[in-house]
Amino acid sequence: DLYRKVFVFRKDPSDAYVVLRARLEQPLHNFTVCLRSYTDLSRPHSLFSYATRAQDNEILLFKPKPEEYRFYVGGKFVTFRVPEGRGDWEHVCASWESSSGIAEFWLNGKPRPRKGLQRGYTVGATAAILLGQEQDTFGGGFDLYNSFSGELSDVYLWGAALSPDKMRAAFLSLRLPPALLAWNSLSYEVKGDVVVKPRLRE
Repeated sequence: DLYRKVFVFRKDPSDAYVVLRARLEQPLHNFTVCLRSYTDLSRPHSLFSYATRAQDNEILLFKPKPEEYRFYVGGKFVTFRVPEGRGDWEHVCASWESSSGIAEFWLNGKPRPRKGLQRGYTVGATAAILLGQEQDTFGGGFDLYNSFSGELSDVYLWGAALSPDKMRAAFLSLRLPPALLAWNSLSYEVKGDVVVKPRLRE
C-alpha cells in the first residue's frame, strides 16, 4: 500500500523506471489516468507510458515544456497549455471517450478546454505500463532525455471517463471508484534508481 508514499526518481537524466501491472481483461473504449508529480525539470519528460505491440504511444502523458502537456491516444496527441508551475506538486487527470473522441485534461482539480482525439479508436489491452520513461518499443526503447526525474504519487487508471465530481475527488485524494490501477493497491516493479519514500508534506 503506497498511501502517503511517493516514488523518488533520483537521477537526471535517468535510465530508471517503474513497471505497473494492471488487470486488463478487454480493450478500452474509455479511460481516465491520474497522477501527481513534483519536479524541477524544464526539459521534456514522460509521466505515464502505456504501450502495446502495435502502438508504442497507445496512452502517453508527456510534458514537453513547463507550460504544456501532451496527451496521446493511439499515437496521436493533443496539447493542453497550462500555467507554468510554481515549483509545487501538480495533479493531472486525462480522460478519453471513444464514442465522442473527447479528451479532457484536468490540472489541480480544474478542467482545461476539451479537445477532440481519435474518435472511434480502441486502446489495446495487452500493454506495458511504465512510469518515468517514454517507450519507443514495447517495454523499452527509451530516450534518457525524455526520462522523469523527481517524485511521482497517486497514480490511477480507470476504464471509464470520470465525472467532474470524481475528477475533483481524485485531486483532493477523496474516495474513488475501483480502478484498473490504484495507488493504494499497486502491483509494481522498480527498475533502477527509484526509491519509495513517505511524502514530505500534504
